Amino acid sequence: MGAMPESVPVCCPACRRERLYTAPCYPCACGAPVTPVLDRRTAPTTVAHRAWDDEWVALRCPACHRRHQWPHPELGCACGAVIRIPVTDHPAPEPGAGPEPESGRGPEPGPGPDPGPVTSASTSPPPSPPASTPTPAPGPKPAPAAQRRAFRPVAIRTARDAVTAAALYLNWLGHGDIRRADQRPTSGIGLAARGLVAQVDPSVRPASLRDVECLWLTAMTESADCVYFSLAGYAEEARARADQLRVPLFVLDLTGTPQPVNSMADALDAGDA
Repeated sequence: MGAMPESVPVCCPACRRERLYTAPCYPCACGAPVTPVLDRRTAPTTVAHRAWDDEWVALRCPACHRRHQWPHPELGCACGAVIRIPVTDHPAPEPGAGPEPESGRGPEPGPGPDPGPVTSASTSPPPSPPASTPTPAPGPKPAPAAQRRAFRPVAIRTARDAVTAAALYLNWLGHGDIRRADQRPTSGIGLAARGLVAQVDPSVRPASLRDVECLWLTAMTESADCVYFSLAGYAEEARARADQLRVPLFVLDLTGTPQPVNSMADALDAGDA
């Protein structure tokens, strides 16, 4: 059995800030966990344009040795960039194992499992909203973190999977009546629960300022809170406006785990909102 995943720092190529990442564990058909191994010798890259072949990585199960395609590890940075984490096919060394073998004596062990998603820090405070902007409602109130079980995501392969992942996460936060929203959003798919409106954008373009403002206005007309989930991240002005309006922003990685992008999302995820 391989070593437990460890958290390691990953430097964002866009803003140069470091984030912690812990490799996700994927469930093999044989029942054993499959953990990607981080390639520390290769720099991470930002996802500018999504291509289907780049979204998946072939991993070998350490128990049954079968290879399967799994979502390529990614991390959402607070600057709005989506970071693709490089992985290697070499197995991680066992705990207490001796030094790495010399060249020519077999494959070199990989650097150890790669990190998994960690909540991202909030961005710098944006300019104050115009005087004409109504005072935004407080963010959604999640269930206390101490009462939650561990979140179990679903891998994202289609737009429907992205909506399912967001609905599962909202349910995990304590919203048990998730349904399709009556009012269709400007982009993506709308979800609703009692006192909550959510937007899920599974497209390959970052969410825009208009997308965030339209979601907030919809929530205001329904006297509800709102949450935004995006697969491709957010434009800079969209993140700034979301901070002004106190709209929680999440990036969905391909494991189906929402990554907080701003402080409102951090608080929601931690159960402190």
